[in-house]
Amino acid sequence: MPDSVPSPAGSLRALHAAGELVAAYPQVRGLLDGAPAHELDFAGRALARLDPDEVLAAHPGTPVVRVAVTGRGTVGELVPALTGEAARHGMLLRTLVCGGGYARELADPRSALYAHAPELTLCVLDPLTVWEKVAEPWLPIEVTVAAARQRALLAELAAAHAAHAPSGATLVLNTVPLLRRFTHQLTGLAQRAELGGLWREFNADLLYMSTPAEGLAVLDLEPLLAAGIRADDPRMGAYADAHCTAGLLAAYAREAGHLLRALRGGAKKCLVLDLDGTLWDGVLAEEGPEGVSASGSLRGAAFGAFQRAVRQLASQGVLLAVCSKNDPAPVARALAEHPEFPLGAEDFVTVVADWGSKAEGVHTIAARLGIAPEAVVFADDTPFERETVRAGVPGAAVVPLDAEPALHTEHLLADGWFDTPTLTEEDRLRPARYAQRERRERFMDGSSDTTGHQAFLAGLGIRAEVSPAREHESARLAQLSLRTNRFNLTGTRLTTAQVRQLADGPGTLALAVRAADRFGDEGVIGAVFGRVDATGLHLDNLVLSCRILGRGIEEALLSGLLYAARAAGLPAVHALWRPTRANGALRTLYPDHGFAPVPRPGAAADGGSLCFRHALERVTPVPAHVRLRLRLTEAEVETCTPSRT
Repeated sequence: MPDSVPSPAGSLRALHAAGELVAAYPQVRGLLDGAPAHELDFAGRALARLDPDEVLAAHPGTPVVRVAVTGRGTVGELVPALTGEAARHGMLLRTLVCGGGYARELADPRSALYAHAPELTLCVLDPLTVWEKVAEPWLPIEVTVAAARQRALLAELAAAHAAHAPSGATLVLNTVPLLRRFTHQLTGLAQRAELGGLWREFNADLLYMSTPAEGLAVLDLEPLLAAGIRADDPRMGAYADAHCTAGLLAAYAREAGHLLRALRGGAKKCLVLDLDGTLWDGVLAEEGPEGVSASGSLRGAAFGAFQRAVRQLASQGVLLAVCSKNDPAPVARALAEHPEFPLGAEDFVTVVADWGSKAEGVHTIAARLGIAPEAVVFADDTPFERETVRAGVPGAAVVPLDAEPALHTEHLLADGWFDTPTLTEEDRLRPARYAQRERRERFMDGSSDTTGHQAFLAGLGIRAEVSPAREHESARLAQLSLRTNRFNLTGTRLTTAQVRQLADGPGTLALAVRAADRFGDEGVIGAVFGRVDATGLHLDNLVLSCRILGRGIEEALLSGLLYAARAAGLPAVHALWRPTRANGALRTLYPDHGFAPVPRPGAAADGGSLCFRHALERVTPVPAHVRLRLRLTEAEVETCTPSRT
């Protein structure tokens, strides 16, 4: 049953007709939530006509992304779909369409593409990308040679993009569909199979090039084609030099939008699931734990398949939680004891089972986990509950499941909410870290007063280490910069390649912050990015995972950096705070640790950034309950930072 709410496109059409799209741009994200393809198409075309400067003048805080689109033939039709997808994720595009001649545009450092300074460059490889270099009559081996040359050219163009595009920019390529009108020009079935195998090797080589965290992403079009999307329309190719169908470009734009969101740090962290009709077949309150099912029938097996897909997400660090209108005891018994369920009680980091509002339940889950409510994906089969969460938890993603459980997995994965440029070991360990958090909080029970809380902290045995990032930690530091919002002093987002440049560069720093306590190893939970020169240590950004805040590690880190700078004979420590939508509480962090504000030319134009300086005459002590080891560079001797001045 579809949601009984006004059509998103209907609301957007009304704004468009009234000429109010610019004024209402912040509402567009919500209006497009869950919109079907045909409605997104209209939205994209309407939004693509807007002047980005007018939108920014009306809404200065709107996130802007500079995008360049190039390809072999006509690629401008991609822009409306991409504009709509970006708007769904709260972003505004400045798009340059370069048209044909992608090799020239990417190879020439003086091209219009590089003058545009794109953050994201989409190089659309259409189905004729290789065939234009193949002369008739041909054999499979000749196609292979042309494909190998194309692969080498793309590698050269990727290197050129890395050299000439802005630091941190990403080039997007894609696999190339193999059209039936080429394969069936071969009448020998063995030769046709040979061509298919060689073509798949070419696409596999393209996919192996993909390193999204380092500036090169390759979108795999095969799953899109397998979903029934036609790759080309021969008529449009012949008469308009447009060799991809509108449907393929729309699906491409959707995948590119997911990639852009991931590169901007928009991946969600927690999947909150309903139970009845979502995770299992049956109504717990009526049938009891023994009466619900995830196997034993074709319909029940569909729920079991959905649970297995959810478990696969959890194995990669997605936090699982339950928000159900049920009594807690039967829910606990069903999750812990039901023999049919692939998921068990141990797979969920927290459970809210009561008869209250599910919007309140999602807020409770977010508070328990120490994450922002907008980092949640909520999946439920009841339209009313979905609308409750949409209205009560702005920014959270809402997955519209329905009465057909066989489609639950497809609906859940449609928007790639948990996509991340690189999966790190920290991601895989995240559920275990949150299980440690729960044990830690149980240990804290009864310690709510100041004396009790200090005793709790002292009993944790907190150990923190800060040192130059190891090679394998660069991806994790980049991920922290992308996905951490609350304790991110400037909001700066970095790629893995940029982190490595800071780690290896002369006078630049990329420090990893690691923590552990009596309940286990927390791994890499923070990052320090900065520079050292004759004027002192410059803290360009500090980032800490929200899950460790409140234990004194943030105070220990900052005090430790001051001690280390003084021990190294530096004259001062300089720091920057740049406001974002989530880090306002950190405005006083530096002043609270003895930093004095200093004037900064152009700060007002930089969104209200504040600069600070610490003369290192008196340093705030490291909290006594934290044992901190810190070194600024590999060359320095590792020492234990004192707890007292």
